[in-house]
Amino acid sequence: MEKIWFKEYDSGVPTSITIPDTPMHQFLSQTAQRFPNNTALIFYNRKISYAELDALADKFAASLQASGFKKGDRIALYLPNCPQYTIAYYGALRAGAVVVPSNPLYVPREIEHQLKDSGATFVVSLSLLYGRLKKVRAGLGLKKVIVANIKDYFPPVLKILFTLLKENKPDMNGERHRVDISGDADTVWFRNFLQEGKGKPTPVSSDPDDTAVLMYTGGTTGVPKGAQLTHRNLVANALQVASWLTGFEDGKGVVMTALPLTHSYSMTVSQNHAIYRGFTQVLIPNARELTDVLKNLQNHRVQIFPGVPTLYTAINNHPDVKAGKYDLSSIDACISGAAGLPQEVQKEFMAITGGKLIEGYGLSEASPVCLVNPIGSMGKIGTIGVPVPNTDVRIVDTETGEKTLGIGDIGELCIRGPQVMKGYWNMPTETANVLRPDENGDVWLHTGDIAAMDDDGYVAIKDRKKDMIIAGGYNIYPNEVEDVLYSHPAILEVAVVGVPHETRGEVVKAFVVLKEGASLTEEELRQWCKKEMRAYMVPKFVEFRDELPKTMVGKILRRQLLEEETKKAE
Repeated sequence: MEKIWFKEYDSGVPTSITIPDTPMHQFLSQTAQRFPNNTALIFYNRKISYAELDALADKFAASLQASGFKKGDRIALYLPNCPQYTIAYYGALRAGAVVVPSNPLYVPREIEHQLKDSGATFVVSLSLLYGRLKKVRAGLGLKKVIVANIKDYFPPVLKILFTLLKENKPDMNGERHRVDISGDADTVWFRNFLQEGKGKPTPVSSDPDDTAVLMYTGGTTGVPKGAQLTHRNLVANALQVASWLTGFEDGKGVVMTALPLTHSYSMTVSQNHAIYRGFTQVLIPNARELTDVLKNLQNHRVQIFPGVPTLYTAINNHPDVKAGKYDLSSIDACISGAAGLPQEVQKEFMAITGGKLIEGYGLSEASPVCLVNPIGSMGKIGTIGVPVPNTDVRIVDTETGEKTLGIGDIGELCIRGPQVMKGYWNMPTETANVLRPDENGDVWLHTGDIAAMDDDGYVAIKDRKKDMIIAGGYNIYPNEVEDVLYSHPAILEVAVVGVPHETRGEVVKAFVVLKEGASLTEEELRQWCKKEMRAYMVPKFVEFRDELPKTMVGKILRRQLLEEETKKAE
């Protein structure tokens, strides 16, 4: 296809970039040499320079090697956004690791599945999450668990206050930051682990095509799969993002890292991109604490603020923002991803901040950034933008996936570029389903998203992956929720769909048929779900029915339920 989108690029954005054959962790080494005294991380006002971050990553790598860690071993990072995450991420890559980001919202059965599937033998866990890991670690063959305390990189006064007032106070799940690991074999505090390696780590040769990260995703079917992102994938996508964000001088940008670093979007657009350019990252461990986000945006004069529509919506509607109590005028560029960006949210946020908010598109299988609206011209509202440099897209027919469609025709969005994964971890059939060669032998990533391209090269998503629910930027797969609900002793049958919600886009609704003689209320089921699944997966609505609509062969008709809900909404 002719690359008609090049004419839409902002001035200064190249149509192609050179991808160096360097490993991902080389970014930190290079930036520490260029800007050793620049602030790399800000965490509750504690500042860590690039020289310090580089040295800490070296210590972590050396300690891994002293513990018998070998190239290709997997290490899971079960952490929120905090300095320990970035230290472990880059340190592990220097030791030749395959990093496995683990969602800090995972409940015990979910972290158990991921560790088993990835074969991770080392885990870095936040102390608050350690209890969940401890419940399932028997039989996982873990060689070492490294426990990080959130307070370790607090400023001195805040560390004292946290220790006195909050460390032993249970959160809403009854979990505490203060844990006793003294009797647990092969378990060590993060701060002590950093002292186990002596001197610099032994250099490990990393090929650009070596897997660097296993980013778990539901893909197009809802079955958890580890997307193998190589060093080349990660390097390429960070450079693609950097090329798109013109007007920022290396060593002088400030990025808000509020989205979880365990998500591919935040990993690339916030962390890896910032470290490549020598920018400062302001780390936010929980973006739902909106006052914390707003204070940091204002106090640290954040310029680049990647987010999701629900985060921008929450800021727009915060009473203190409406009252003008925060100065957000430093915000320059914001890229919204993970869900469609409502035009009203976009306009209001830009009016409040004076910055530019545009929509982009990506998926974990592509590291993730693929298309973005131009920052300067703002592109076209209602689209996901145009392909970034070195990226091709095409729309193919949904029946065979082989015929390239024309301008305006609706079909499946396919992507090709250096950021596309090399395949799913140990899932050759799933890999073959999504990475498919065309008639010329060129391999394309079939996204499963239904889209159309206009005559300027802008792409608009017409429909999401079949049955997938997007709630507040999170991808939720009905099968995953249903599998958990089916484990409830009172439930006979269940179907899950996404229903419209004014602030979250969609929320989960469950249709439930109880076993004969069983008794269960909506609130009882919701409370049970809160213990068994991530918070955003818990059904917002539950409807009890005597039966569910089915096909002749007994398959539950989710689409019929969804159509009923759509008619109700109308």
